[in-house]
Amino acid sequence: MKKLFTEKNILDIVRQGQKTVVASKNDIFTPSAMDIVREHKLTIKRVDEGKLSQEEAFEKFTPNDKTIIAIGSDHTGYQLKGVIAKYLSDKGFGVLDCGTFSEESCDYPDFANEVAQKVVQKQVRFGVMIDATGIPSAITANKIAGIRAATCYNEFSAKSAREHNNANMLVLGAKTLGEETIKSIVDKWIATDFAGGRHQRRLDKITAIEKRIMLNKFK
Repeated sequence: MKKLFTEKNILDIVRQGQKTVVASKNDIFTPSAMDIVREHKLTIKRVDEGKLSQEEAFEKFTPNDKTIIAIGSDHTGYQLKGVIAKYLSDKGFGVLDCGTFSEESCDYPDFANEVAQKVVQKQVRFGVMIDATGIPSAITANKIAGIRAATCYNEFSAKSAREHNNANMLVLGAKTLGEETIKSIVDKWIATDFAGGRHQRRLDKITAIEKRIMLNKFK
C-alpha cells in the first residue's frame, strides 16, 4: 500500500527535530512536501516494504500495518516525549508528534484527545501519551469510542494490554517510571500481537457497551 506524504506530514517531522524521512520505495511525496524536504535539507530514506524496523521484534510491521505512531504529552511529559519519539524513529517508525511543544503548563486532555483521534481515524498504528502518572490521559482517551488506552508500568502490563485487550493507545507516567523502563515497555508493547480467541469475545462486549451509550445519546 502506498503512503502519501503531505506538507503536514513533513512539517510534523521537522518539528520533532528529525533529519530523515523513512519511506517505502512506493511511497509518494506531494510537491509541497518535497519543498519542505528541500527547505529543511531532510534526507529521504527509501526502504523495502516490511523492513522499516531495525530489530527482529519490529519486523512484522509494514506500511500496510500503518507503522506511524502518534505521540503526545502534557508539559510534565514533554522531555520524555522527545526521548521516546527519537527512540521510535531510530527503529524505523514514523512518528507523528501531536504536542505539546514546550514545557509551558498545559492541559493533558487536549493532547490525549489529539493522539486518540489519530488512532480512531486510522491515521496511525498506535498512540502513545505521556503525562505525570499515566492515569488522567488514559481516562480522557477512553471516553472516545474505539479507543482502548492502557496505563502500563512494566513489560508484563504492556504485554497483557496488547495480547488480551488489543489496546491501541499506550499511556505512560513520566514521574513514575525511569527512561530505560519506559523504553522496555514501548518495546514489549509494539512487539506483542493480540491473541484473539476468548479475548475477542470480551472486546466485543466492550464494543456493545460503547454502541449502547452512543444510541442513548441520540434518543
